[in-house]
Order: sequence, then structure tokens, then C-alpha cells
Amino acid sequence: MKLLFKLQTLKSLWTLKPPNRTFHGHRRLLASDVYSQYESFRLGKQEIPKYFNFASDVLDKWSEIEKAGKRPSNPAFWWINGKGEEVKWSFEELGFLSRKVANALTKVCRLQKGDRIFVILPRIPEWWLVNVACMRAGIVLIPGISQLSAKDILYRLQASKAACIITDDTLAAAVDSVASECQFLKSKLIVSKGSREGWLNFTDLYKNQSADHSCVKTRIRDSMTIFFTSGTTGSPKMTEHSQGSLGFRPLLSERYWLDLTPSDVIWNTADTGWIMASLASVFDPWVFGSCIFIHRLPQIESATILNTLCRFPIDTLVGAPTLFRMLVQNDLSNYKFMNLKHCISGGEPLNPEVMSQWKSKTGLDIHDIYGQTETIIDKNANILPPGQQGEIAVRSKPIRPLGLFSEYVDNPKKTAESERGDFYVTGDKATMDEDGYFQFIGRDDDIIISSGYRIGPFEVESALIEHPAVAETAVVSSPDALRGEVVKAFVVLSPTFSASDLERLTCDLQEHVKKITAPYKYPRKVEFVQELPKTVTGKIKRNELRNKEWGRM
Repeated sequence: MKLLFKLQTLKSLWTLKPPNRTFHGHRRLLASDVYSQYESFRLGKQEIPKYFNFASDVLDKWSEIEKAGKRPSNPAFWWINGKGEEVKWSFEELGFLSRKVANALTKVCRLQKGDRIFVILPRIPEWWLVNVACMRAGIVLIPGISQLSAKDILYRLQASKAACIITDDTLAAAVDSVASECQFLKSKLIVSKGSREGWLNFTDLYKNQSADHSCVKTRIRDSMTIFFTSGTTGSPKMTEHSQGSLGFRPLLSERYWLDLTPSDVIWNTADTGWIMASLASVFDPWVFGSCIFIHRLPQIESATILNTLCRFPIDTLVGAPTLFRMLVQNDLSNYKFMNLKHCISGGEPLNPEVMSQWKSKTGLDIHDIYGQTETIIDKNANILPPGQQGEIAVRSKPIRPLGLFSEYVDNPKKTAESERGDFYVTGDKATMDEDGYFQFIGRDDDIIISSGYRIGPFEVESALIEHPAVAETAVVSSPDALRGEVVKAFVVLSPTFSASDLERLTCDLQEHVKKITAPYKYPRKVEFVQELPKTVTGKIKRNELRNKEWGRM
């Protein structure tokens, strides 16, 4: 699939948008008090500050504006669970509660600036409190999705050397099963209405703390958050983001991508383990003093999404392409959205036909985002002329862009391999025409992006190979009408294994993968083959299998 888009510059974030269209009403964004204070930095009249902390320099500033009566009365944070429960916080209340959490983490759990904390929580208010508390204390946050297996958790705890973990009842048992193997883990906090042996109850802990806490002084390049990669060619790696790349970046941007003001409400449906949750559910909206709306969403269902858009004054909707593919399958004439006027998709390319259907049914454009500053280069790091296919890359020298992740943590070799000449290479293929339109072609590696989840083939293959029936396997992406692409496994059976019922074996293999790794990574398609295509050196030709699946042979 090929997509043609015009890109709007946002310093370190680029937005893919349909040609010849402008974002609605972006001039109205000039009202943001906090944003306006950084105008001289955006114009290059001042150098990037050495010190910056998002909690004290942005959130606390909005709290002051709020107290002075200069911000609209809508909350800073608004959460519902769909069962009648609701939480609303002003910036002042967010500050009050997050200071309590910061004290709990530093005084009870004894975490210090630079320590790492692994947080696996669903879309619940506590996730946002921990985020802000970590900013205040200088603690490095490591988010994880709720579908992680015990094996996934063990690997991440050991690799990150996290001193603390926060999760809920769903994953507490999995953590307990591996905690003894994690020598750096000192504290376990559980978000629960009950108690669990060996764990501190998060709510009880922070509510008993003082709200008197002084935000630590952090450098703009100090580590702030670590995200684990999907593990394309090996185990997942740690990518480090700084106070600058996450927190200061939106203050430098032209901010067209979210198109928000302090009066607006944004709903981002992304899982809390994704970087999109940090971007569109924490930093970028709060730079503008906007209200972040969150639905608990145990399941992503069309009726829930559409009814929520009708019942609540949501101005901006952010979701994975799968969300919009699912929504356009409904008769949208039965729904009248209360306030919706700006829609954003990200994580993987969105099919043009879905954009067209959404436009015809709602009158709204979907703006597809691509989160990197880029140029196109060849294998020798030479910038290519219009029309030639190359790799999308980020110029990282002589000065590394503030919005780019800092490094692969504890992996200097991988960090060096990600750069070519003066560029950081993204692994995406594209061409650019003379008018500056980019045509996205596809990934340059084997990673699979299904429903917004990035899945590395190596991890799925490693799980499959543990099954006694599997002698050899290769995992690639395969097209899917709803998810964009799904995991497909080509399996060579062990010569000592005989299977008369391949359908049953397929189910067995799928369940096996769900138990070994995160459930969403299991192969939705399985094909049994006599042998796998290989190079003369014995390497599996995954590109050949993938091209066959996508009809590119």
C-alpha cells in the first residue's frame, strides 16, 4: 500500500495530512499563556534552556493561571469508566495529589533522582498521578502495556534494573512469580481496593503523605522516560527520552497536530504503554492547558466509542488506524457527536479509503501523523533528489534534535548502528516529490504493526520454536481488513511429530504463544510448509514470504 501526504513541520513531530487541506482554525491556538512564554525560543532568539521540568515549568504554571481565573473552567483531567464512576481534576488538584505520590515514592519507597520505576497500569487515574510524580522527583518512568506476560515482565525488570514496580491485581501474581529473580527490585506497589502480601497499597500509601514537595531541578537532557522497543531482531531494547524530548518539544512546535486551546477536550484512546499515550495524553495537551479526557475502555468497542463522542464535549479524537477502520463499519447517521472537529490517527499508515469513508459519514478529515523529523537518504547517507526511493532519516549531527530519543540504554552498539553519517535512520522507505509530498512505501525491516501494536518477529518465532511440533518458523506481516496487518507464522513441523489435525495444531500453537509472550503477539494466521526460503548462507528470506503475502511477488 502506498500513501501520498503533505507533511507539516512540527520541529520534531511531523504530521501527514491530505494534500491541499489546511488544519481548521489553527490561529485560535495563540491564546495559550504558557506556550506564549516560549515564543523567543521558537524564533531562535534564545538558546534552549539548560534546565527544564515539565511539572514545575508547565503544570504548575497552569495551576497559577487557573488560580488567577485566567483559564476556562474545564478540568485538566477527566476520567470515566463507563459504569458511572468519574474523576475530575483541576491543575491545582493534579499538583496536590501528585506531590503526595512523589513523597510516597521518595520517602517510603526510598527512590532517588535517576532511579527507574516500571509502571504497568490500564487507563486509570493513578497512571497519570505516577507520571507527574516521577517528573517532580526526577524518577525515570518505564511504562508497560497490561498484556505483558510474566516472561516479558522479568526481562524488562532485569534489563532496566527498576527499583520499583506499580501494577494492579491483574498482573500482581505474574510479578510475584519472577520478583525473586530481580535483584534491583526493592518495592512493589499495587493499585487495588484490597491488600496483597509483600505489596504496598498505592492509594493508602500516597493519601497518608504530605502534599508539601519541592520539585527537583532537572536538566533538559536528563532521562525522563524509557520505552521498550518491540524487539525486531532480538530482545526488546530500551529507548531513552529526556525532559526535553517529551516535555520541552511541544513548546517548540507549531502545534498544528492536536490543534488545541485551554478550552478544548482531547480524547486519546492509546494504551498507557505506548509512547502515544505520553504524547497525546500527557505532554502535548497540557502544554496548551487543555483537558485530557480518558475512558477506562477495558475493550475497544465501536458502540462505546461512538456513544462517548455523543455524550461528552470531546473536540479532538486520537486513535490507531484500527479504531477508525472499526468505526466506519457502523451506520454513523445514528450518532450525533457533541463537539468533535479534529481527528488524528497514528502508529501505522491509515488506508485512504477509510479516510474517505470517515469524511463522507462525518464531514471530518482524519490527519495521519508521523512522529519524526525526516529527510530522505540513500545507503551512503546522501540526501536524494525528488522521486528517488530512500530511507526516511533524522538529521542528528552536529546537534541531535531535542525531540529525538537520547539513546538505546546500556547498548552503545545499537545506538551507533542506528546512525548513518549525520543521520538517525528510521527504517522506513519513502520517496519525495518536487512539491514536498512524501510517498510512504513501507518498513525497511521486518517489524509488524497490528492494531497499533508493534510486534517483533523474533519474539514470536522464539515462542513458537519452544513447541515440540515446530522445527523451524518464520513470522511476517499479513494483510488484514480491520487491523491493517496481522502476525502470520510459516511453520515447518518437526520430523518426529505427526499431526493429523492441522486446524487443532494451529489452535495449540496460538495458545502456546499467548502463554509464552504477550497475548496480542500470537499469530492469527498459520501456514504449514515443507521448508522456508533461505539465502545461500542459511538466512531465512522473510522479505520473500512477506512479499508473497502482500501480493508483491
